[in-house]
Amino acid sequence: MSTEPSADPQLSAALERLASYETVLVALDFDGCVAELVSEADAARPVPANAAAIEQLAQARGVTLAYVSGRPLETLRRLASPPEGTLLIGSHGAERYLGPDSPGLVLSAQEEIARTAIIEALEQVATTAEGAWVEHKPAGAALHVRRVEDPEVAQKVLEEARTALAMVDGAHVKEGKAVVESVVVLSTKGEALTDLRSHVRPGAVLFAGDDVTDEHGFAVLEGDDVGIKVGSGSTAAGHRIGAPADLADVLETLRRFRS
Repeated sequence: MSTEPSADPQLSAALERLASYETVLVALDFDGCVAELVSEADAARPVPANAAAIEQLAQARGVTLAYVSGRPLETLRRLASPPEGTLLIGSHGAERYLGPDSPGLVLSAQEEIARTAIIEALEQVATTAEGAWVEHKPAGAALHVRRVEDPEVAQKVLEEARTALAMVDGAHVKEGKAVVESVVVLSTKGEALTDLRSHVRPGAVLFAGDDVTDEHGFAVLEGDDVGIKVGSGSTAAGHRIGAPADLADVLETLRRFRS
C-alpha cells in the first residue's frame, strides 16, 4: 500500500492546512527519517530525493527548517549538509544552534566526571561483543549494536550497558533502535521543539521522526501541527509514512501547497 501523501487523504489534508499558515516550522530527525539507518553511522547521508526536497523547501516563503537529532551538532552539520539558515538541535536537545550568537554546550565539573564515567562504562561493555562500538558525544555517549550479527547477543550487550549505566551518578539513559545512550544533560526533543516554537513563533509545526526519542516531540504538537512517524511501531504521531524514501513527497507536497 502506498504511503505517499497523494494516496493518503488525511495526510494531504493536514499538509494543506499546515501550508495555509503564514509561517511554518519544519523540524526533521536525521537518522531513519531524512537518512536511512545504516550500520556504519558515519556513512549516513540524506536520501538524495530528501536532500533535494529540503533544499527547495528552504527557499519557500515563510518556512523555517530545523534538524532535531541525537547527533552531535558538528556531526549533524557534516552529514546532513543543511541549507543555510537551518536551525540545529543536537544531542537530543543538549546542543542548540539557533543563530550565530547561540552559546555552545558547557559542562560543569561534575558533568564532565559523569560523562567520562559513561564513556568508560560503555567502552568496557563494547569489548564483550564484536561489532559493538561507542559513539562519544559532547553530553555523553552511545553504545551501538547494529553491527552485532547475533540479535540475542546484541540485546544482551544493551542490557549490560543499562546495568553499567545505572551505577553512574548523573547518567540519564535514552533508548533507541539498536542503541543505548546516556547523557549528563537531561533534555528531550519535546523540550527542544517547544523552544524552537518559542524562538520561531510559527503558525504551525511539522515534525517527522522514526525513533523512541521522537515520541517526546510528537507529544508536544498541538492544533494544526503535523506529526509524522517514519516506519513501524506505536506512536503518538497523527500520521505515518513507510520509510525515509517517502519523506521527499511529503516535503514536496507541502512546498506545492505554499506556492
